[in-house]
Amino acid sequence: MKENTLFESILNAPNFSAIIAFIAVDICKFLSAERVTIFQKGRHDNEIVSRFKTGSTCSEIRVSLGTSSIAGYVALSQQPLYFKDVYLQEDLQKAHPNLRFDSSFDLQSGFQTRSMLTLPIKGNNVFLGVFQVINKLGGGAFTSTDAKRALQLAEVIGKKFSKDLNATQSPYDYLVTQKLITLTQLKDIELRAIKNKIHPSELMINELHIDPLSIGASLENFYQVPYQPYDESIKPPLELLHKVSIGYIRKHLCVPISGNTQQACIVIDDPSDYRRILEVQQALGIENVIVRICLPVDILRFIGTGTSILGADLRAIVGELKEDAEAIDDDLYSSTNAPLSAAAAPIIKLVNKIIFDAVYKGASDIHIEPGKENSPTVIRMRFDGLCREIERIPAQYAQPLLSRIKIISRLDIAEHRKPQDGKCKLKFGGKLVELRVAIIPTVNGESAVIRVLSNAGALPIDKLNLSQRNTEHITQLISQPHGIFLVVGPTGSGKTTTLHGLLGYLNTPDKKIWTAEDPVEITQPGLQQVQVMPKIGFDFAAAMRSFLRADPDIILIGEIRDRETAHIAIEASLTGHLVLSTLHTNSAAESIVRLLDLGLDPLNFADALLGILAQRLMRTLCKQCKIAYHPDDTELEKTQRAYGKVRFDEAALMHIKHRLLKTHGDERFNSLDIESSKLILFKANGCPLCDHTGYKGRTGIHELLAATPNIKAIVSKGATVTEIRTLAIKEGMRTLAQDGVLKILEGLSDLYQLHRVVAEE
Repeated sequence: MKENTLFESILNAPNFSAIIAFIAVDICKFLSAERVTIFQKGRHDNEIVSRFKTGSTCSEIRVSLGTSSIAGYVALSQQPLYFKDVYLQEDLQKAHPNLRFDSSFDLQSGFQTRSMLTLPIKGNNVFLGVFQVINKLGGGAFTSTDAKRALQLAEVIGKKFSKDLNATQSPYDYLVTQKLITLTQLKDIELRAIKNKIHPSELMINELHIDPLSIGASLENFYQVPYQPYDESIKPPLELLHKVSIGYIRKHLCVPISGNTQQACIVIDDPSDYRRILEVQQALGIENVIVRICLPVDILRFIGTGTSILGADLRAIVGELKEDAEAIDDDLYSSTNAPLSAAAAPIIKLVNKIIFDAVYKGASDIHIEPGKENSPTVIRMRFDGLCREIERIPAQYAQPLLSRIKIISRLDIAEHRKPQDGKCKLKFGGKLVELRVAIIPTVNGESAVIRVLSNAGALPIDKLNLSQRNTEHITQLISQPHGIFLVVGPTGSGKTTTLHGLLGYLNTPDKKIWTAEDPVEITQPGLQQVQVMPKIGFDFAAAMRSFLRADPDIILIGEIRDRETAHIAIEASLTGHLVLSTLHTNSAAESIVRLLDLGLDPLNFADALLGILAQRLMRTLCKQCKIAYHPDDTELEKTQRAYGKVRFDEAALMHIKHRLLKTHGDERFNSLDIESSKLILFKANGCPLCDHTGYKGRTGIHELLAATPNIKAIVSKGATVTEIRTLAIKEGMRTLAQDGVLKILEGLSDLYQLHRVVAEE
């Protein structure tokens, strides 16, 4: 059989098993070999299994991935091996000191193996099996031509194996087919992951809120290796981990989760990286390995489980403390049963675990709230803007718990009457975490609030979920050479994230940018970022005065809190600088009146103002479990009222029509007479991904007031909030409520969440 005919026969067969028996002789002739053996690794197999062999009386051969056999070593190293005589032990040891040829198959069959070509079978660079070519016909050694042909045939078999196994063509194809991510989003995430040197799954989970289990399933379909999620009950074998440093394991992101030196199961984020697997296998002294794929964040959690207290279950730790508390109550006269100190191991373990869980689960704040008298202390965490109770701690351990928090924050543990503020940096699983701590005395004892600061880089402006109109207007406004642009809203509404997104757009090598922040939460290369320290007199106003002597083009002031800072900011914006800042107000129009109340000159302020962006963060529906439905007439009327029927402008009409046309074809609907049966909204349901709440993540809703000539004119005359707001809406401003309704129509959230962050009018 000719080469092309042989290859086509394999590729066009219904499956590999259906054709191999008919072309075995042709394969041997093609390779000038006496025998061939083809091993395959199934997705859930821990070893390679012979799927076809010629001339052997053995029913089946199973080989572990390791260094003790030729096929097993090729499966592990994914590199071809060639031996002129497999019985020459010195040749085998050149490949690996542990390598041996198992002669039992020869003894059993009476066949004498001599020369051998052994190659990995791959599809899309994913290991799928091993191809062994045994004994050159007529004796002697295999030639380079034979080796080349064997490589070609192994490649064809790899394509067939990949097709038979329904393997995907790339790691995240499954997510695309399941419509969990678009090709455009995937390309963007992969590029940013390479740029920031992080795993794509981190961006998928944090930004798109894709379930880690779905990501794992996608990787499993591609790599044909079982996915291993984090399991707190799995304890990595310390006898293996003790052979290397934790830093080594973190660097390689490859860790054993079970087994011993004879055979161990290891998890890795990329099973195709055979060099890394082989290096870790050799470093740990493991003879045979079982490979599982795991997300990097979970690999780090496994390291914590095996080597420190971080992986311990929080409820188990608290349960131990409760048992100790009961023992203390039962034996009040025993001096040995005194409550633990802040330096005691269980207290350190508890504090570390609380912080670790908050970081891993994405909490923004940790609240430690003492109970009345002997009532337990409540631990709560804030997720997506809402607090959730996590655990209750026995009252006896409230003070040691607070003292431990004070110690790591460098606060005075002897002071219990005055509020204290501190900060600290801790390292968990290779990730540096910054915490801001506020200790406040209450009638029941000291309470603590720990804010977990994000160390993530700035979000690009196109990831802020601004409407197309707002994006175009904002980029036009901040492209001006001078003036002041404000982002306003309550604490925790995402103002800093938005400002850094705008700075990322402006940050080019030809511009000098200074920022004064408290605290510096987001860092960007190219910026000169300053942490203000009011306690020593270095406040925002002082920072502004310093910046004006440092040749700035753009200045970011974290917050305008007082008259002095406001005056300097306006002066800077009037003297050739672009100033960005924030203000704690409820709406864009209110911000103007608030600043004028601080004593700013209306004419100067109107001249300097570029625009004001008010924003809120609204919880979004879980993408995994949200349910589509047709609202009834009552809910439709509420939705229209939230937008404002009178202000149901052309932009809203076009937005709704676009969605309805996309769903229903060529039908047309009047803006004030939309049938509820034609409108599709979404509501919360609940699944494990969203912790059965129905909501996962938050998105911004925005209100952009552009300083048009008409707006400047009435501001300079001291207009009221109502007058400014009315004119801005007339000139096209979309209010927070309107922007929220449009995002509800997009299926991102629901009316209940909108009313949680924006007052009904």
